[in-house]
Amino acid sequence: MNNANVFVKMSAIYTKSIRIFGLLGHFLYFCRLKYYPLTTTNMMNKNIAIFTLTSELHNPEATNAVTREFLSTLDADFELKGNDYSDYGSACLNLIYVRTGGTEGIFLKLLPELQTKSNRPFYLLTSGKSNSLAASMEILSFLRQHQLQGEIIHGSTSYINQRIALLLQVEKAHLTLNGSRLGIIGQPSDWLISSYADKEQVKSRFGIELIDIPMDTMYRNPDIYKSLKSIIAEYQLQGFTLRCFDLLTTLKNTGCLALAKLNAEGYVAGCEGDVPAMLSMMIVRSLLGVSGFQANPSTINPDTGEMLFAHCTIPLDMVERYELDTHFESGIGVGIRGYMKEGPVTVFKVSGDLSRHFIAEGALIRNQSKPDLCRTQQVIQLADKSQVQYFLTNPIGNHHIIMPGHHKEQLEKILM
Repeated sequence: MNNANVFVKMSAIYTKSIRIFGLLGHFLYFCRLKYYPLTTTNMMNKNIAIFTLTSELHNPEATNAVTREFLSTLDADFELKGNDYSDYGSACLNLIYVRTGGTEGIFLKLLPELQTKSNRPFYLLTSGKSNSLAASMEILSFLRQHQLQGEIIHGSTSYINQRIALLLQVEKAHLTLNGSRLGIIGQPSDWLISSYADKEQVKSRFGIELIDIPMDTMYRNPDIYKSLKSIIAEYQLQGFTLRCFDLLTTLKNTGCLALAKLNAEGYVAGCEGDVPAMLSMMIVRSLLGVSGFQANPSTINPDTGEMLFAHCTIPLDMVERYELDTHFESGIGVGIRGYMKEGPVTVFKVSGDLSRHFIAEGALIRNQSKPDLCRTQQVIQLADKSQVQYFLTNPIGNHHIIMPGHHKEQLEKILM
């Protein structure tokens, strides 16, 4: 029996403990209280604000009656601002309620002011009464002609409420991402020849700052976990990716357990200096509040859509139980064999310049523990087996992020 397996019997107890601390970590993360200051961008004190567009040609009493009836069907808490746009953009989600037709010119006059207050898409809420849908379509067409983003929120009561909930989730994620700091400790591993990032594009698109951190900072403390916690505090990071294979020769150990613990505490902790994988994990955490499993495909069956993903570390808050083993490639240190609950999963990856992404829903059908692979091994059946062709013809690097549940709609929306 190797030294790592001495700890196997304690794994179940530790897993329960880490789930508790993981929940606390997620709470602190979203409160933004962990080692780094609150930023003005993320201190919004209200979630949804509704502003109105109304033509004077329409009967005010009739329009107000429709407004009361329509807004009463919304499940979300909101603040009705009316036609006062002075603090447009100050809420997490800003909706423009197009109450009547004939409002296109009013919006056009407001547009320069609105653009100075917010760079987010224009969300046009409409009941369809009084030609409001037609006006909304004209406004959205104008926005598209000028390369501006927007969406009309219209339909059944259930659709409108579901859409507002999704948009609120996405806008909250954008606020979390904006101003976040992610460290690149060391450079990407030598074999990750396509896994770099466009720092300017990442900053422009999501407000994420990518910070280069010398690998030497890891060697101040031989305890890898404590060293990483120190770096997080010093650089005020929300996450990082680590050139972890260097630890095998310098410290004769691995970062697998430390990364697994830090992910469970609410940080993003990525492997091998893979920056696009780290960005993907950060998007997942900000949007969904869950950890992501960074893994690479080991086998693919194009006929069935079944894939095997493997890696030597997995966030401890993602597994029902785990075992400690050696690191696969080196045979030293500690690797983690985690067993995640079977069921729905999503496979996800963004490119380093954010120009491409891949999203596939599927199911984790079994965990396995073959000795000739990285220790955590997941067999995943893609819902659409044709999507395996992406991995064989146009992949975004080798590492991909696996998360529990089906989240294609949310991920697609935040990347629009």
